[in-house]
This record gives sequence, structure tokens and C-alpha cells, in this order.
Amino acid sequence: MSDAQKSFRELLHAQRVWDVPLPRLDPSSVPADPLPLFHAWFAEAVAAGQTEPHTMTLATVDPEGRPDVRTLMMHDADGRGWHFATHATSAKGRQLAARPYAALGFYWPAQGRQVRVRGPVTPGSREESRADLRARSTGALASALTGSQSEVLPAYEDLVRASEAAWERAAAEPDAEAETWTLYVVEPREVEFFQGDARRRHVRLRYRREGDRWVRELLWP
Repeated sequence: MSDAQKSFRELLHAQRVWDVPLPRLDPSSVPADPLPLFHAWFAEAVAAGQTEPHTMTLATVDPEGRPDVRTLMMHDADGRGWHFATHATSAKGRQLAARPYAALGFYWPAQGRQVRVRGPVTPGSREESRADLRARSTGALASALTGSQSEVLPAYEDLVRASEAAWERAAAEPDAEAETWTLYVVEPREVEFFQGDARRRHVRLRYRREGDRWVRELLWP
């Protein structure tokens, strides 16, 4: 084993998990629907000082069935499902067009909590996608206007030039449209809440959709 590899492993194994008091999850007191519990956990993550609690991982598969994953922002969570947006022409947009099913993951280490969501994905209407873009910051609009997401970038200088032009346009035209910008909604079929425990007696509570009702069940950690 090289010295560099040894140093990496020593550093890795020295990391600690959950050095803070953790809340508890009482499965007998949870709501019948997962959305209110998610809203409550999100608010508690914010109150606990969790950095960027609205970030989540999005997992998709490509046309060959190979998994892909990235981190992005949640735009909403309501009765329809969990919302995010991207260009339809991006890698994830193309993957969702071919296989419209996804998984989401939230991790809030400040409280030793995770939430996992799985289900089919549907694109929002053109009006909803436009409204989503208009509701975002100037920087987010500039990013959406910058260029061809996921395409090969010949040189970093090309990005700088495109970004500067996009920032100028976003500032001058706050209602500017990015034609391929699309809102997506993950309709939950399964939602799992994970509450960590210092003694590794983690609580895993899964909501599973059956027809028009939710079934709640505990899982072994």
C-alpha cells in the first residue's frame, strides 16, 4: 500500500459520525401521509443549522440501464410530489425522457436524518416551467441562459464569454425564457424516513403507496 493510500485510509477512518445529540422518531406518532412529516423534518433541519437542506441527490438511468446520480436543488414538495427543474436537453433530461422514473435522496447530518423518495417522473406544463424560471434569482436565470448543459465544452473561456452575456441578459430581461428549461415532478410511490441512532438502532420508516392509500412499515436497519 502506498503512503498516499495509507494516509487517505487513516484520514477516512478517523472521521466520526453524529457527534451531536440526535432526535428520536416515534413510528407510532407519524402522520398517515409522508408529506407532512417531510415538511416537518425539513423545517427542523433548517432550525438545526443544516447547510443547504434543500439540496438533494437525483438518481436516474440512461437508455442502457446504467445508473447516474447528481446533486441539485429541490424546488418544491407538495401534494403532486417533489419538484426540481433542469434543461430537457441535459443528460438527466434525456435520461428521464427515455426512462421517466427516478429516486431522490436527502441527507441532513445535523440531525442524523435521511429521506429517500422513489417514483415516476412527469414534466410540468410549459407555463409551470416558465413560472419556475421566473421565480428564481438573477444568477439562476443567467445559469439557465448560459449554454448547452452537459455538452462538451471546448474551452473554459467559452463558458466565461457565454456566462457574461447571460448575466447581462438576465439583468436586463428578468422575464427572459430558456426554451428547454423544464420543471419535473417525482410522484412518490415510496418514501423512506431514516433516523440515525448513536447505538446504531436506526429507525427506518417506509411509506409505500397502495392504490389511494399509504402503507407504513418499519425496516431493519
